Amino acid sequence: MNKKIWIPGIILLLVLAGGVAYLTVSLNKQKEENAAMKELAELDKKEMENEYQQFANQYSEMKTQINNDSIVAQLTAEQEKTQRLLDELRRVKSTDAREITRLKRELATVRAVLRSYVLEIDSLNRLNASLTQENTRVKGQYEEATRQIEGLSTEKKSLSEKVAIAAQLDATGITMTAKNKRGKNTDRIDKATAIQVSFSITRNVTAASGMKEVFVRIQTPTGGLLNGGGSFAYENRNLQYSMKKSVEYNGEETPVTLFWNVSQALVGGTYQVSIFVDGNMIGSRSFTFK
Repeated sequence: MNKKIWIPGIILLLVLAGGVAYLTVSLNKQKEENAAMKELAELDKKEMENEYQQFANQYSEMKTQINNDSIVAQLTAEQEKTQRLLDELRRVKSTDAREITRLKRELATVRAVLRSYVLEIDSLNRLNASLTQENTRVKGQYEEATRQIEGLSTEKKSLSEKVAIAAQLDATGITMTAKNKRGKNTDRIDKATAIQVSFSITRNVTAASGMKEVFVRIQTPTGGLLNGGGSFAYENRNLQYSMKKSVEYNGEETPVTLFWNVSQALVGGTYQVSIFVDGNMIGSRSFTFK
């Protein structure tokens, strides 16, 4: 009788021991699984943090690659949003599945927005590079055109100077004659009542035709000037003249004669005759009288 009661008790104890062992093993396995899941969650969260940080850094870098103020402002706003989400993620526990899921969705959105800006900036940079290349080409053409214009201007100036020089008139056959009161030539200057100066303006088809104002200066042996009462412009100053005359010049040799009526005492010695037309001295010669 006692033996019949003892055997079932042993069996019950064995069953209970087996159950306890099974539960212990199951609990240990569950703990291990929970620990593994927690570790995976932590790794997942860390990976998300790294991505958020990487995206924030990319926004910062992109702002240095573009000069468009509007786009820079947009990038700044997206960078601040990314940084805010990163801060939220750092405060969330890895076991908070709801928040982790939400921040994963936000991360996907940040990734997509960032990609769109990368493509836009790349397109703008390529366009800017193309425009820079075109600007360099146009600038080169402009500089070449400027050099050509400057060359032409220099050539034109040189040619104009040559033409101006070629167009200058020249006086030849200059004579100065003293006339007495009977109109006869005399070598006694103190007997003269008039001074005659004659010359020819040489042929010059380059010079402009038309009326020419001819000015003659006669300098006395003492350095004075036989005064005619007026002045003319010469080399940025005004000079007194002894005689002047308007002459029509048509490019051919033109004889000119002028008279100065003696109004002051004249002395023997060397007199200097200088002739001016168009602001240039076209001839000069000295004459000696007794």
